[in-house]
Amino acid sequence: MEPLRIGVLGASRIAANAIVAPAQLTGARLVAVAARDRDRAEAFAAQHGVERVLDTYADVIADPEVEAVYNPLANGLHGPWNLAAIAAGKHVLTEKPSASDAGEAREVRDAVAGAGVVFMEAFHYLYHPVAQRLLQAVESGEIGELREVEVHMEIPPPPDGDPRWSLPLAGGGLMDVGCYGLHLHRMLGRFAGGAPRVTGAEARERAGHPGVDEWARVELAFPGGVTGVVHSSMAAEEVRMTARLVGDAGEVRAGNFVLPHRDDRVWIAVGGTEREERLGKRPSYAYQLEAFTAAVRDGRPVPTDAHDAVATAQLLDDSYRAAGFDLRPRSAPVVAK
Repeated sequence: MEPLRIGVLGASRIAANAIVAPAQLTGARLVAVAARDRDRAEAFAAQHGVERVLDTYADVIADPEVEAVYNPLANGLHGPWNLAAIAAGKHVLTEKPSASDAGEAREVRDAVAGAGVVFMEAFHYLYHPVAQRLLQAVESGEIGELREVEVHMEIPPPPDGDPRWSLPLAGGGLMDVGCYGLHLHRMLGRFAGGAPRVTGAEARERAGHPGVDEWARVELAFPGGVTGVVHSSMAAEEVRMTARLVGDAGEVRAGNFVLPHRDDRVWIAVGGTEREERLGKRPSYAYQLEAFTAAVRDGRPVPTDAHDAVATAQLLDDSYRAAGFDLRPRSAPVVAK
């Protein structure tokens, strides 16, 4: 299979783990990178083996050798630059959330359909054996009929000037970490009578950042009677990314379903006994890039496509409304060369 030729928008922290290391593992080429500060892009390219540095994000999108764009920009810049890349005929792997709100996500979905490109929202956890084991434990009936879902997505606070605290850049805890918990609930809908809906939420603003949620608690319900809760926080003392799925015959738990390279343990408790399984610490980002490459090269479908992104964005919007917060603002459109 010909190596995928990727252009990177920005020299963000997450890019080293989310695209550089996976590219090295899978053989993809990092063809070009641009950043707001060219010196940062130069340093990023030198450190990570990117083939060339360009002046602007638009230059990366216009580069004829770039066939796929990786977008790890601030949340509010995902939608505009995703749309610009799609308009240029590029495949897109975008960090989550892929848009600032559901309306923008629908615009991206429609653009993808018109351009015929591959679009993937980077809910990388779903491609790892840990997440697949959680779903399999429910689908197989191993824990009986699903009854309850509980997810904790908590991290220590980023620095005060971090874009994740910026309302104009669509920041907030639900956007950054809570979205994983909402997405996992959505993936369980096929075992619970249909998609979950938000039944209640509460959240607290970050001091000095009006409208930006520091923590939130979202309650959900499925058509079949299953209930769920997502605890989201960017003000925790330590990282906690756990999932607990309770059935009428037992339960399955994951130690860190989002970053399984840190903790790949899954526990299955049935009939009064519990066993631990280890599913492997190969990064979820590598599985994700393999799936993205297969979609581009062979047309294989991906579960986290543009349609999936719309449904997740709607659940985020519903969560913010239920907590009494305004939706995240959208950034101005961009025009690539």
